Amino acid sequence: METATVESQSETKTQEDVISDAKSAENVKPQGDQTSEVIVTPTDAAAAGDIDITFGKGDNMGNNSSVPVVATSIRMENGNPDRPTSYGDTVREKKDIDDLLPATSEWTTEMNGTVKIRMGDTGPASSKPTTIPTVLRNTVSRLPNHLALAVKRDGEWKKWTYKQYYDQSVQAAKSFIKLGLEPCHGMGILGFNSPEWYLSYIGAIFAGGKATGIYTTNSAEACEYVLSDCQANIIVVENHMQLQKIIKVWGNLPHLKAIVQYTGEVAERREGIYSWDEFLALSKEVPDSELENRFKMQAPNTCCSLIYTSGTTGNPKAVMISHDNCTWTAEQTGKQLQYREGTEISVTFLPLSHIAAQMLDILIPLRFGISVYFAQPDALKGTLVETLKEVRPTGLLAVPRVWEKIMEKMQGVAAQTTGVKRKIAVWAKEKGKKGAEAQRSGGRMPWGWGIANMLLFKKVRANLGLDRCRLVGSAAAPIMRETLEYFACLNIRIDECYGMSESSGPHTFCTDGAFRITSVGKELSGVQTKLDKPDEDGNGEICFYGRHVFMGYLNQVEKTKEAIDEQGWLHSGDVGKKDKDGFLYITGRIKELIITAGGENIAPVPVEDNVKEALHCVSNCMLIGDKRKFLSMLITLKCNMDLNTNEPLETLSPECLTWCKSVGSSATTVNEAIADQAVLKAIQAGIDKANDKSISRAARVQKWSILGADFSIPGGELGPTLKLRRPIVVKKYEKTIEGFYAE
Repeated sequence: METATVESQSETKTQEDVISDAKSAENVKPQGDQTSEVIVTPTDAAAAGDIDITFGKGDNMGNNSSVPVVATSIRMENGNPDRPTSYGDTVREKKDIDDLLPATSEWTTEMNGTVKIRMGDTGPASSKPTTIPTVLRNTVSRLPNHLALAVKRDGEWKKWTYKQYYDQSVQAAKSFIKLGLEPCHGMGILGFNSPEWYLSYIGAIFAGGKATGIYTTNSAEACEYVLSDCQANIIVVENHMQLQKIIKVWGNLPHLKAIVQYTGEVAERREGIYSWDEFLALSKEVPDSELENRFKMQAPNTCCSLIYTSGTTGNPKAVMISHDNCTWTAEQTGKQLQYREGTEISVTFLPLSHIAAQMLDILIPLRFGISVYFAQPDALKGTLVETLKEVRPTGLLAVPRVWEKIMEKMQGVAAQTTGVKRKIAVWAKEKGKKGAEAQRSGGRMPWGWGIANMLLFKKVRANLGLDRCRLVGSAAAPIMRETLEYFACLNIRIDECYGMSESSGPHTFCTDGAFRITSVGKELSGVQTKLDKPDEDGNGEICFYGRHVFMGYLNQVEKTKEAIDEQGWLHSGDVGKKDKDGFLYITGRIKELIITAGGENIAPVPVEDNVKEALHCVSNCMLIGDKRKFLSMLITLKCNMDLNTNEPLETLSPECLTWCKSVGSSATTVNEAIADQAVLKAIQAGIDKANDKSISRAARVQKWSILGADFSIPGGELGPTLKLRRPIVVKKYEKTIEGFYAE
């Protein structure tokens, strides 16, 4: 691909040790020894033949009034949990599935490990821990006939009530057992969001496996890594294309026993491959007692699912999420967002292998009886808004790029509007801007806002399917101020949410009464934030403490120790500060921080955002300059995408065409734009404008290059959640980068 380079002219509560929610880092109890004695779950003891467990009678929802379950401590040879040498004498009767198992530490790296829960004496952090089976059973007992799941197939909505959701999850769990899913082994799910995804996720947890989502964009080799790392026994795939990935690497996966395909005909028939209907039919061969034995092996402080990080700097790490991580975080998030049980409606389209979607689309609905509708697999290729208009959800979370795409399309439509309609729209947006400022400051709404709302804002919300949406959010990556302000002018306030896989999703978020533009809000009730080693401006590493903090990275002791310190605080790697009212602002990321040859520390995201704000033709840009004499930048232009492959095309997008026309260019492709002096001159003007906002001379972009293709997931520059994979970009465009600094 061609590039153009330009040089700028300008520069326990029965856990014996109860940890109070209000304690500071200094007086939280340090970790205990994790190698001399390891706590083993009933799974291990039963497998070794040392205990016999019987299951008591339960009610018709599967709740059990008395479930004798035992746990025992076991001394390991050299601390290796795979090599038990003798069982200790301590045996504790576990009367309820929600009783905690003994634990010696707040973290573990073993699939069958247990952890101390970061309990508090009072408030949200003191609530009783629960498991996912208990939460779903309780919801079913309250709302058995309420709509749980709905998917549109062949033009008709197929629906599941919460009772049917539970019953089919039980079926799936039994079928997994029949196919050989062993406790404490992974169960992979590879496909777009669907009811079968949910049933597989819950069914795997019911069966004692670890539900493991895999991004649909993963290559066969990337799938192999995940399945091998979690020793998956079974994988559920969406279609023939995903099936072929697994067949390609099956020979390298000794633990993998079966593949289940949940849509379409199974085109490749061989032993161990099943259709969804064939899979569910296997449940008839498994007695209730076998599933009951799997239920009683579980506890709130054991692992139920694995979230694999996007692997921007190497192989992905498996984030171990406990039952309590899931259920407690869902409970507190739903309460703080004022979810109304049995009345909320959502649309799921974000990748369920990501913690944000799992928490918002699976776990919170599980607790609050939310009706979840599934978008079509081509949602991000243009059908999402049609689904939103049909379903009219009460809440919607999207990643920043989705909001940007919606904004760009709306701006394209607005650009074609003329005459009186255009004048009304411009007037209404100005009223909307002043109204948004008034709402943020607590002032009076401007005269005419109500008219603008009737003439424009309500119509826009209806056309987007957001007319009854009271919660609109953005997560997974930073969102530009320009995007927030654009929607605010239309009376659509986008609340930012901040967290990570290692915090089970949310740590802070904006809400009604607690909103500041560009802030990620305030803490989830019951959790704490510490800014570690703050500088003179108050910027420090953001650290988390609370019951949402993950168990540890599977089989990675050193990485876990890097993430969780001796006082139990999770180090995010993000840099931030708080204002006087306690609102958190993200100001950078430690690993992304550029340290120039002159020793200047520069956070790249604010510089990149300034360039995007100045140049509406720019799709992606990445700042370069670590250990370099000056800053440079890689730039991509907005172009059309192949809707089947998600690969960028050479043709410029409508918005980019409009921009080109405005600067006197007739370019219609990326290469034509690169060769057009009018484009290059206009981009330099935009860089100059962005440089005017720089915090220092060292923070000014001195050279830049337009790349021949936009960043994309297939190209490797973007991760599954559209995050920029900086190390990969640096490697891929090494020649261009070195050209910036050639003498």
